[in-house]
Amino acid sequence: MKDLFLLRDDITFLNFGSFGATPKELFDDYVNWQLLLEKEPVQFITVDGYRYLNEARKALGKFISADFENLIFVPNPTHAINIIAKNFHLNQGDELLTTSLEYGAMDRTWNYYCEKQGAKYVQQTITLPIQSKEAFLEEFWKGYTDKTKAVFISQITSSTGLILPVNEICDEAKKRGLITIVDGAHVPAHIDLNLSELKADYYTGACHKWMMTPKGSSFLYVHPDFQKELDPLIISWGYKSAAPSNSQFFDYHQFNGTRDFSAYLTIPKSIEFMEKYNWKQKTEECRNQLIENAPKLFTALNTKPLAPLTTEFFGQLCSAEIKTKEPEKLQRLLFEKYKIEIPVMRHGDKCYIRFSFQVFNTVNEIDYLISCLTEIINTTELIRK
Repeated sequence: MKDLFLLRDDITFLNFGSFGATPKELFDDYVNWQLLLEKEPVQFITVDGYRYLNEARKALGKFISADFENLIFVPNPTHAINIIAKNFHLNQGDELLTTSLEYGAMDRTWNYYCEKQGAKYVQQTITLPIQSKEAFLEEFWKGYTDKTKAVFISQITSSTGLILPVNEICDEAKKRGLITIVDGAHVPAHIDLNLSELKADYYTGACHKWMMTPKGSSFLYVHPDFQKELDPLIISWGYKSAAPSNSQFFDYHQFNGTRDFSAYLTIPKSIEFMEKYNWKQKTEECRNQLIENAPKLFTALNTKPLAPLTTEFFGQLCSAEIKTKEPEKLQRLLFEKYKIEIPVMRHGDKCYIRFSFQVFNTVNEIDYLISCLTEIINTTELIRK
């Protein structure tokens, strides 16, 4: 199915997790929106844009089981979390509970705002490999104290690629009277997402990853109880609008200066594309292939899975610890010499190599990756076994 995408033929693309990749059909739809914009930019941005955005919000809302009025579009999840963090009131001594597995940009964001308010960002250590969902939950809640005000957690982690039991975390958080903030950057179209069932007060996800829309297309969901607490990052015409819509949340946050929002408008086409190609079945096959073939990577690197090798913890991403002091150099070698696009990431004192298995990937590509890593192990000192 690689012919459906614009990806280079000479690259073994094992990094769908970082920025996704846009199929030709979706890119054509993107260009059509951009052409419509340029043919009559004033009409597009100031009049029709509201209708176009609402149509895209409705399609997304149906896809993730959320009321579209509780959704706004943002360029990326980092933008979304910054809206939340800048507005999140923490008293001196309050604590925000998270894990030691979170995305680095989010750790920086929360540390920044916690320090400004004299609060504490508690990165509860999660022991790897995770032994079970129950073991994870027990270890996570050891970080809770009577000073904990909220929980921030990834539903799918970035560097370790693990699916975390966010449903159970949110349920327990609500029992303890805590606010819940979920980073679901990797979730939409990767695993099932039903925001009407998930007890998250705030949730952000990327559409430009596994939903495959053009880059700069993500969303922020906020429960109605919390929407009026959020000031926009940029004050613009939507603030105290002279012609308000039905949603202050939408008015305050959706329009913040001139920009091309065509990427958001491709979301209905993305959903149509996935239905057309029976994406749900194909991605299930990808998960099964990943679980079946991942042990070969662990053996080659002399390491263990970061959690039980089941769909409870793994989707279409799989990370393995890799013993290298120069992950950046290793990543460049894999790309420049072997033409493999794959991330090699630092996280704390560990390094991880993470491969994605999308519909166009093959078992032969995983075997090729392993043979290249084996060659590097045998001929250089970049990787230790």
